[in-house]
Amino acid sequence: MFRELTRIKSVLLVVAVFVFITGCVATKDYTKFNNAKPASILVVPVVNRSVEVSASDYFLSTITIPIAEKGYYVFPVYMVKRVLEDDGLSDADLVHNAPTQKLSEIFGSDAVLYINIEKWEAKYMLLTTQVTVDLSYVLKDGDTGEELWAERQTMVYVPQNQSTGNPLADLLVMAVNAAVTKAAPNYMPLAKQANNNAFAYPGPGIPSGPYYVKPKPGTTHQN
Repeated sequence: MFRELTRIKSVLLVVAVFVFITGCVATKDYTKFNNAKPASILVVPVVNRSVEVSASDYFLSTITIPIAEKGYYVFPVYMVKRVLEDDGLSDADLVHNAPTQKLSEIFGSDAVLYINIEKWEAKYMLLTTQVTVDLSYVLKDGDTGEELWAERQTMVYVPQNQSTGNPLADLLVMAVNAAVTKAAPNYMPLAKQANNNAFAYPGPGIPSGPYYVKPKPGTTHQN
């Protein structure tokens, strides 16, 4: 009996340590971010690691609003892309490898946000199509180049098929829906949700900036 109690206590201790370590890992350190106190954020061109060549251009249209709603000035993303191209930085990988201080100096920004599209794909499965958007975010100080914040979000969508009561008809509908989703997947809602989740605070995101305006009652704007 004593041995059994000892074994149970040992197991509980291991579980408790695991939970504690997991909690510590999940907690972000905002010390550098709070010391930097950025008011303006420069979103540089996105590195696209997916096979969808147009993913980066589509994604750029989703990123400004969630950051601006957090209370930060966001430089117009397409203007930034054009200016960098004129400056010889036409490739996103070149931009990400350039010194953060140089990028910040060009636009006068307090911080620079780097985003990688890890996945932007529609994968055909048996009678359905799984749409996945996987994004990684890193915010760096414009003066020092130090990392202030980082996050990664993966969003997956699988169309839900409603039953008609006719098995053969259901299979046909499922096959058609899967083909349509594969041919023209809608990535934008997933990208927008990933951004909202990434910047949500309290949560994994960043604290509100100096231009934050408290949302009116009944809105979904997050602090």
